[in-house]
Amino acid sequence: MSKIYGAIEAGGTKFVCAVSDENMNILKRVKIPTTVPEETMAEVFKFFDEDPVCAMGIGSFGPIDVNRKSETYGYITTTPKQGWANYDFLGDMKRHYDIPYVWTTDVNVAAYGELKRGAARGKESCVYLTVGTGVGGGGVINGQLLEGYGHPEMGHMLLRRHPEDKYEGKCPFHHDCLEGLCAGPAVEARHHGVKAYDIPKDDKDWEIEAYYLAQACMTYTLVLSPEKIIFGGGVSKQEQLFPMIRQSFKEQMNGYVKTPDLDDYIVHVELGDDAGITGCLLLAIEADK
Repeated sequence: MSKIYGAIEAGGTKFVCAVSDENMNILKRVKIPTTVPEETMAEVFKFFDEDPVCAMGIGSFGPIDVNRKSETYGYITTTPKQGWANYDFLGDMKRHYDIPYVWTTDVNVAAYGELKRGAARGKESCVYLTVGTGVGGGGVINGQLLEGYGHPEMGHMLLRRHPEDKYEGKCPFHHDCLEGLCAGPAVEARHHGVKAYDIPKDDKDWEIEAYYLAQACMTYTLVLSPEKIIFGGGVSKQEQLFPMIRQSFKEQMNGYVKTPDLDDYIVHVELGDDAGITGCLLLAIEADK
């Protein structure tokens, strides 16, 4: 009988759980609302009890503890999501299933999925940025998930303000960080409550958004030198942004470092909503080797 592998993409709104065979054929998948751990995890365990797996990849919303030397390794830590702060996610999983695990962020698994099966396949490195209700970023450098004492928080870098932007920023911690200026709620607040998908594509506010996202891309380029920068989330559906981000990136970088052709460097997510679950399954299969 062939082995099967498990994946959990744990989001703040929903969990996606899946099992696949060793060839990445998804055999079963379920979406579970993210309510409180007692309710959500009961459904997770019910799903995997029906199809025992030999290894599992988990990509979770955060912040989470990825430091193996930490006493709270495997925990969701300071999240504002009710009931989930200081929850021992990985420990709870291990108490139910004694198997190998890969534990990382939801954006790291999406980056890994895109590297192996999506927009960055054939490369050794990429950065994946999701811009939606919040801004999160993950990365793979030299084939390895980007982690250290903690995990990347790419959405909270501080930015140089656009000269025409008077909006103070939405982030309760930093105000005018990338998330505070570029996430969906910030775009809508800057436009007096109009939903992002209703803002005309030629509106000046998109130029401001592109300026900040390009500035972030420049920082990722200077610090990490990835082979691809991939955008997902709601912003990736605003196709008019991509030429603007590339042009602003070119202007801000001002020829300082060499990059791949920008049309092939700053790109749209290829796997869409499947990037994360793909990354989880790939990591699970590798953990079993």
